Amino acid sequence: MTTSELTLPQARRKRGPGRRVMGAGKQLHAGPVTYIVLTVFALISLAPLVWTAIAASRTDRRLAQTPPPLWFGGNLFKNLQAAWDQAGLGTAMVNSVIVAGTITLSTVVFSTLAGFAFAKLRFRFSGALLLLTIGTMMIPPQLAVVPLYLWMSNLGWSNQLQTVILPTLVTAFGTFFMRQYLVQALPTELIEAARVDGASSLRVVWHVVFPAARPAMAVLGLLTFVFAWNDFLWPIIALTQQNPTVQVALNSLGTGYVPDQAVIMAGALLGTLPLLIAFILFGKQIVGGIMQGAIKG
Repeated sequence: MTTSELTLPQARRKRGPGRRVMGAGKQLHAGPVTYIVLTVFALISLAPLVWTAIAASRTDRRLAQTPPPLWFGGNLFKNLQAAWDQAGLGTAMVNSVIVAGTITLSTVVFSTLAGFAFAKLRFRFSGALLLLTIGTMMIPPQLAVVPLYLWMSNLGWSNQLQTVILPTLVTAFGTFFMRQYLVQALPTELIEAARVDGASSLRVVWHVVFPAARPAMAVLGLLTFVFAWNDFLWPIIALTQQNPTVQVALNSLGTGYVPDQAVIMAGALLGTLPLLIAFILFGKQIVGGIMQGAIKG
């Protein structure tokens, strides 16, 4: 009788007391070393955010002293109010939500459609077009600043939000990312079955492609939103302080003969809070979607 033919108690006795057989449904438990390593990495990751909050709660004079402060002070709300008023963050927050939200939605939808076309559809020059799309990722974005600015100026869109939104409605990275995911996660047989049932191309995309791509779409959406929210190079060129995004507005806090470092840190903290709130609200769904896609794969 082989080990595979034994029952679970018999297999345990045969393998000896020093070797355990994991039964179905039981969970693996991490050891103390795992918790120590995870705690160290968590503390290192949180250190910049905690230091920003500490610096935002102090005065500029205290930040210039040695050693620097290691605990919170009593000026946090005062500095937050000063940063909000000096940078005009009310308008900037609304603009950043519009810009980042529009870019995220369009990038996720268009990248999924393009990724599906490259992954599952057969058309002429698909390989060459995919290589051309990937090749655009190798071009430094700084090279496109001057022609892009001239193009937007000719359209009469200077200092308008569409100037920031239009160039990033879809990305080469998003297309390649979704293509690589759909190659493995979306069976061709499922698409053929939908075609046999009489589903149109739109119904195939809505009822087959999008549900299968949901985990990757969640990850791409989070990455795109973070990138769009933190983008500084193109918005600082295309927009002014009269109609800024958050990063452009925060740039005004560093001007002046003697910039107030505590107020700058308070502004940076305000600019980071929406990202933290978004991750707290949707992080569980995003991680759950990733795990669901891993199990299906």
